[in-house]
Amino acid sequence: MTNSPTPSPTPGPKPGLRPGPKPGPLPGVGHRPTPSPRPAAPAAVRPPKNDPAKWGRVDADGTVFVKTADGEREIGSWQAGTPEEGLAHYGTRFDDLATEVELLEARLIAHPDDANSIKETAAQLRETLPTAAVIGDLVGLDRRLGDIMEHSDAAGEQAKADRARRREQAIARKEALAAEAEELAENSTEWKAAGDRLRAILEEWKTIRGIDRRTDDALWKRYSRARDSFNRRRGSHFAELDRSRAAARRAKEALVERAEALKDSTDWNDTARAYRDLMKEWKAAGRAPRDVDDKLWEAFRAAQDHFFNARNAVNAERDKEFIANAEAKDALLAEYDAQIDPAKGLDGARAKLRELQEKWDEIGYVPRHQVREYEDRIGAIEKRVSEAEESQWRRTDPEAQARAQQFLDKVAEFTAQADAAAAKGNTKKAEKLRAQAAQWQEWADAAAKAVEDL
Repeated sequence: MTNSPTPSPTPGPKPGLRPGPKPGPLPGVGHRPTPSPRPAAPAAVRPPKNDPAKWGRVDADGTVFVKTADGEREIGSWQAGTPEEGLAHYGTRFDDLATEVELLEARLIAHPDDANSIKETAAQLRETLPTAAVIGDLVGLDRRLGDIMEHSDAAGEQAKADRARRREQAIARKEALAAEAEELAENSTEWKAAGDRLRAILEEWKTIRGIDRRTDDALWKRYSRARDSFNRRRGSHFAELDRSRAAARRAKEALVERAEALKDSTDWNDTARAYRDLMKEWKAAGRAPRDVDDKLWEAFRAAQDHFFNARNAVNAERDKEFIANAEAKDALLAEYDAQIDPAKGLDGARAKLRELQEKWDEIGYVPRHQVREYEDRIGAIEKRVSEAEESQWRRTDPEAQARAQQFLDKVAEFTAQADAAAAKGNTKKAEKLRAQAAQWQEWADAAAKAVEDL
């Protein structure tokens, strides 16, 4: 007998069911040809999930048998390799067949609405088992297909019940939306927010389906009546608002007179607070008609600007006195910035920083618009020293060093275990332990680097 390749048996069923809305017939179901007598060598055989030797055998002349409930059944001939390879080949083909069954089981759970189609597919697949050229638990597979067929009817009934439940949920949701619309129509005075919400309710309403026409029409009438009621009430509100705008006009005219009476005051702090109070009253007065409101605002704002511009002019004159202070602080920063270098000695940097801070306070104020700038500039030097102090503390932190040493201890432990396993000839275990040691070494290196970088 030669080992030259010969034609392989026709492959067993391939997985044909895929997730989707409507499972169709499985490819090849009902059309599985019987295996040809001499298989060719496969390109590569996946290892089977289970031990095929439990369910079949390949005899000395290459004949392949599978165990069934009625005894052994010949399914083909294997000439392309060892009997073990033949068992693996037919075992893998059984796995493919089992995958189809698994997909049907999952499909029945995920899509019970397709129970009738799933039952029909299971029946077709079950008919192929007596001639399937595979090695595996065909009896168990037959039982699983029978269970699928048995459970399909119950699943269909459950799907029907689920549809009824979804109808009830849809009705309940529209009832809740109608009740919310009625509440807004009766009580809400947040006109824009309530109007937006009523529109949002309508958009959601359009997405809710599965309700009988009579019930849906009754619920729609509730929502529609609520929306119309809200629109009428909102219209009445804005009519009243027009009347209130006349009162707002009179109130704002009085505020303009009071603002103009204060504009020449030199009592800067009290008058600034008075203008803030006037602004609060202005906002509380409401809106006058738009054209009148804009003119009144211009007059009110002009009085405010007159006062604050005068105050700013006085402040600007005072700031001129602080220009020399700013120049002195510039010179101080230029002198000490280079001297305060923690890298050349942290203690010396601290001492120079204290000198800078003392001289800084002695100089006094800088112009108002430069206060933040100078605070930021000296703050940057102070931060430089504080970060160096923190970094020094972290480098000497015993916890960080101990953590790094713990990683190294684990490296030594796994390395010793690997050497012991290798000495006993357990190469696989030794390789696994060395891989663990390498992982711990990476962590140790990272921990050590983190300490060095601080």
